[in-house]
Amino acid sequence: MVKKGPQAIDYAVMPLEGLWWADDMEAFVHNDRSQWKWTMMVNQPDCADDAVIEAALREAKRKKGLPALDALRLETFTEGTCAQILHIGPFTEEGPTIQRVHDFIAAHGALAGKHHEVYLSDIRRAAPAKWKTVIRQPMTPGLPGR
Repeated sequence: MVKKGPQAIDYAVMPLEGLWWADDMEAFVHNDRSQWKWTMMVNQPDCADDAVIEAALREAKRKKGLPALDALRLETFTEGTCAQILHIGPFTEEGPTIQRVHDFIAAHGALAGKHHEVYLSDIRRAAPAKWKTVIRQPMTPGLPGR
């Protein structure tokens, strides 16, 4: 919507991001996705105010009729200090990569916040072995385990 109209701006759509959490963080290491809860996000430019978002939702509803559109919301997201690593390969093979991030955090502080993934690849066009995902985990720096 921000690319259209008299106030159009040149804006590249940012990658899809996911926040994932579970009651037991080991669910990530063991790839027990049945325990995962999630929120999907797409970064929006500052000019995408409530009016722009509402117009985009109306147009999407008219064109696509997607039932979950009413669950969409615009909110500010702040994460703080994180450890992150690039995972290359299918999502089902993220477990060891996530474990590396958790081990790093355990040696340098403590886990904090929700597991965060940034999907850099279009999975409709790339082979799963080439999918690129940033694995990000918020942390509290400091003494290990604190």
